[in-house]
Amino acid sequence: MSEPTPHDTALGLQAVGAEAVLEAEAIPDGFASPEEAEADGAPPLVSFFIPAYNEQDAIVQVVQDVIDVMAPLDVAYEIIVIDDGSTDETVARCRAIPGVRVVTHGRNRGEGAARTTGVRVARGRYVITTDADGTYPASAIPEMIEALGECDMVIGARTREMGTMRLLRSFAKEFIRLLASYMTRTHIPDLNSGLRAMRREKVLEFLSILPTTHSWVSTITMAFLSTGYDVRWIPIPYYKRIGRSSFHPIADTYNYLSLVVRAIMYFDPLRIFLPVTMLLFAAGFGKLVYDAIVYRFHFTPSVIVLILAAFQIGAMGLLADLIVRRSRR
Repeated sequence: MSEPTPHDTALGLQAVGAEAVLEAEAIPDGFASPEEAEADGAPPLVSFFIPAYNEQDAIVQVVQDVIDVMAPLDVAYEIIVIDDGSTDETVARCRAIPGVRVVTHGRNRGEGAARTTGVRVARGRYVITTDADGTYPASAIPEMIEALGECDMVIGARTREMGTMRLLRSFAKEFIRLLASYMTRTHIPDLNSGLRAMRREKVLEFLSILPTTHSWVSTITMAFLSTGYDVRWIPIPYYKRIGRSSFHPIADTYNYLSLVVRAIMYFDPLRIFLPVTMLLFAAGFGKLVYDAIVYRFHFTPSVIVLILAAFQIGAMGLLADLIVRRSRR
């Protein structure tokens, strides 16, 4: 991995650290919320949260890369590692790093659940997440922090695929990316990059709909875009992971695909219902014209079925859109 480049802006280091254990969904009694922590003193500007599950081989280097790249910056920050029920030495190795805050799940709840925990316990106004497997470059972080001053989310767009089952993943991700781009009316260079910086108060709006799986990053991207928040991408290299991947090609591809549809149903249902309605109506109208010419205005039942289906699906779409709009008030 390449050495991080110092940012042009000024520089110094202030790390904020402590250790905490999280066994349930809610923040336990005795653990300060970001608001309570702010009352005790100046909170960090940036909170890094890194979900980890059996990542003993890579986690120390990932954390050290963050520390190294932040050292020249005059930015107060904290690093939080969310251990998602690891059975190896992940927790012990993280706790040996000075200034790193460790939050643990009592059992493996999923990468998405770990990221949600990271957002909840973070104290910074900006939150940055990365993977614990060494695949993302920490050198992109200063540029992301600077860009976040002018937008709501900055995503590191990978320039190549280096994961396991590369051909299958590339095809599936490209299809889902194109579908998500259509649904959100936005060109999306990378839908599910694990390296991203966000404004914490914006992420909190969507915690109730975020999944517990790998689809967390894709869902938060769709949520921000569908709500009209400013999302930007910067190109980054992508490295081969250290250790064994927990990605399941069939299950996770299905989750990615279904989340795109669910997210749009939640924010903009007409984006799905309207094309289907128009397609059915066009098919029904075309069949009507065909029957009028070929059978001399003796219409087959399929004409009625297609046109009625178009009206029913269109009505469902309008009702779904009304529910979405009313729920946002």
